[in-house]
Amino acid sequence: MPGELPIPEMADVDLGAVLSALADPHRRAVVLELVGGDGGERACSSFPLPIAKSTRTHHWRVLREAGLVRQRDAGNGTFVRLRRDEFDARFPGLLDVVAEISTAGSSPVRRASRPAPPPRPAEPSGRA
Repeated sequence: MPGELPIPEMADVDLGAVLSALADPHRRAVVLELVGGDGGERACSSFPLPIAKSTRTHHWRVLREAGLVRQRDAGNGTFVRLRRDEFDARFPGLLDVVAEISTAGSSPVRRASRPAPPPRPAEPSGRA
């Protein structure tokens, strides 16, 4: 497609690079918005990232090179789309788990039920 920036083939997408890309809260917020969207293309400028334009460009490149998104230049704008179907085929359920964990604000370990602590021994009353 004309204007499309280079991306890795899905067979070459490395899970470590994906997790590294998602470790940054700004990049993760972008992916979460795309996961929750309609699957369509969005203007990169439509994301409310409170960072400099040069830093935004860096984040787009990291997401693209990790294989998470497709990005294309079109005139004065750049557009992005999540590679959802391809990604789900390669790493089934990963994006949903990341979205669930991020939405809950904690890791699955913290949300899991824990056994009750053992009862405390009774305090001596001091009476005979």
